[in-house]
Amino acid sequence: MATAMAVDLPAPPKLVLDTFVATAISATPPELHPFFEAFRDLYSRKLWHQLTKKLFDFYDHPSSRPYRVDTFDQFVRDFEGKLNQLRLAELAVKASVEIDNPEIHVKFLSALLSRIDTSKSKDAHVLLLAKIAHAKLMYGDLEGSKTDMDAAWKILDTLEGVDSGVNAAYYGVAAEYYKAKAEYAAYYKHSLLYLACVDIEEDMAPEERFARARDLSISAFLGETIYNFGELLMHPILDALDNTEHEWIKKLLFTFNEGNIGKFEALAPLFPRMPLLQENYPFLRQKICLMALIESVFKRPADKRTMTFETIAVETRLPLDEVEHLVMKALSLKLIRGSLDQVDRTAQISWVQPRVLSRAQIGELAGRLGSWIGKLEGVEKRIAPEVLVGA
Repeated sequence: MATAMAVDLPAPPKLVLDTFVATAISATPPELHPFFEAFRDLYSRKLWHQLTKKLFDFYDHPSSRPYRVDTFDQFVRDFEGKLNQLRLAELAVKASVEIDNPEIHVKFLSALLSRIDTSKSKDAHVLLLAKIAHAKLMYGDLEGSKTDMDAAWKILDTLEGVDSGVNAAYYGVAAEYYKAKAEYAAYYKHSLLYLACVDIEEDMAPEERFARARDLSISAFLGETIYNFGELLMHPILDALDNTEHEWIKKLLFTFNEGNIGKFEALAPLFPRMPLLQENYPFLRQKICLMALIESVFKRPADKRTMTFETIAVETRLPLDEVEHLVMKALSLKLIRGSLDQVDRTAQISWVQPRVLSRAQIGELAGRLGSWIGKLEGVEKRIAPEVLVGA
């Protein structure tokens, strides 16, 4: 087991149902009393599925927050073996959110993890490991968090048809871990996978959507292997930046995608508002030059992609003596394919990395397609008489 520590909490006292309900009703506000009455009825009738649903209703009620942990420890633990283990783990997660002390938070979840039969409930095991990893991350135990993340992934990678909440738990903590490690490309990948598992309108508060959009944008800029922003540009999470002090970051994303050095230079004075961007300006400058090179190749017909170093220098606004290094960098990153002729000082490009196109780029592509169709029609007109004579 990944969480190697003596974590099992003391067993709860034997449940005396009427005593539990009476005590709970005396200690809770009136709006919660119907829940405890329902708990008594459903428990007595052994209607575990219905009881599970009622427990979720209780845990989702705002007034239940101070009573969630006690209800789990004093009531749910008595019959936890009779519940769907994933649903049980989800209830425990909801309860654990109310534990302020990260170490106790970890012990609470780890105790349940030790009671889960992994062979029968792998998804529940993954969910708990991911949440334990997150709690460890919160109190600075990055090594322990990574150990639990790796253990969770080892199981998750073998599962099919996994509940979206389980995937979200893993990808969510993985993203936070890589954010803490300042590993931008890994954060970008896992954060987008996390977003694919949640409903951003239902599951994320406005401030969380804003922070996620900001952090994803920064990771896209600073990720050393990220030169295709397509998935992020199409994602509604970016709308969270609209009408905020960081709206310019969204504009900068589209600027990079277009390889527009002019717009980049116009936005550069805003970089001090985001110190990470200002500190990494030389890298960002090289990145926009690479994107400009990709755009320059893209705009050319496939049969006209032999470019002189002078042309590339103009397109990328680089000194002539830096062009060869830029093209070699693009080749090494697999942004383009082709070859260099150092004697003639030309680059022969045979392929350029696919990416999401702006409306202007789509318009250019449509124009080239129209031109190609026109050429085909011209060929058809020339060969049509010969075909008729031959017939």
